[in-house]
Amino acid sequence: MVAVMSDSRRVIVSHLPEGPLDPSDFTVETVPIPEPGPGDVVVQVSAITIGAGQRAGLQGSASYAGAPTSGILMGGSGVGTVIASGSDSVAVGSKVAGPTGWQEHALLPATDLRVVPGDLDDALHLGVLGTNGLTAYFGLLRVGDPQPGQTVVVSAAAGSVGHIVGQLAQIRGCRVVGVAGSDEKCRLLVDELGFDAAVNRRADDFRDQFKAATPDRIGVYFDNTGGAILGSALFRMATQGRIVCCGAVSAYDTASPEPSPRGIPGLLVNNRVRMEGFLVFDFADLYDDGRAELAGWVETGDLEPRHIEYEGLDSAPGAFVDLLAGSTVGTTIVRV
Repeated sequence: MVAVMSDSRRVIVSHLPEGPLDPSDFTVETVPIPEPGPGDVVVQVSAITIGAGQRAGLQGSASYAGAPTSGILMGGSGVGTVIASGSDSVAVGSKVAGPTGWQEHALLPATDLRVVPGDLDDALHLGVLGTNGLTAYFGLLRVGDPQPGQTVVVSAAAGSVGHIVGQLAQIRGCRVVGVAGSDEKCRLLVDELGFDAAVNRRADDFRDQFKAATPDRIGVYFDNTGGAILGSALFRMATQGRIVCCGAVSAYDTASPEPSPRGIPGLLVNNRVRMEGFLVFDFADLYDDGRAELAGWVETGDLEPRHIEYEGLDSAPGAFVDLLAGSTVGTTIVRV
């Protein structure tokens, strides 16, 4: 065990937001770097990732995250290097990924971490090989079960999960339609990521464009947003289609969320549509298999993960606000 004597910085949730998130909801504080006890390690964090689901945790709408609390470390996933170890299983110098939170140094049980290849970029470990990629993989392929030739629609399609979902659907031989928040994102989805079509949810004629983009109706709808987009998809579902409920971004960063869509359960019954929610943790025993297949597709070029980077821990609150405002593409990474 190597003792470390220095200071570290971390981001604290200073108070819970009542409306849209603001960087002032967070405070950066300096604390001593801890020393590990038996079974623990200290990780020098090199990068963290920020996801929209973390806003649900601050809102209290993500039951798996526990009750929202202020005055505590902002949680989240990160990658770093072990600089001190009280564990026989994780040595100093190991590169690891896990629930580091938003801080420069994390004290964690070794059992909460996974040792990752040191030759891969942190963005891969936190994006396509992390929670985002696994969520896309199991949500689409296990819950949605798309079949070749079907139309798959994904909302928040340029986001951390959505841009992977669309590419996985292409790998499955599906026709893929993305819904995004700007014309620029729609062009990226079609021109760079190979989506068959993309529709700007902010367009005045969104419903007409959405209908035109799904002439054969929707076999699988991967829902990251809820609200009005889910409502539009319900009316376009094919008989025995599947709706995969992954997130509800439309309700996260507002005190006045969009109302639930109408037509439930009538549209589900009439079209025999299955609508199912899931958490990626449901598939924890299969993570290694999922990562192996995702890594293979990245290596062959069939899957192109995207990310946006911010520099320095101080940038994390602003990066979170940017993500929720819809100005980011792919996985949001903060290089600590």
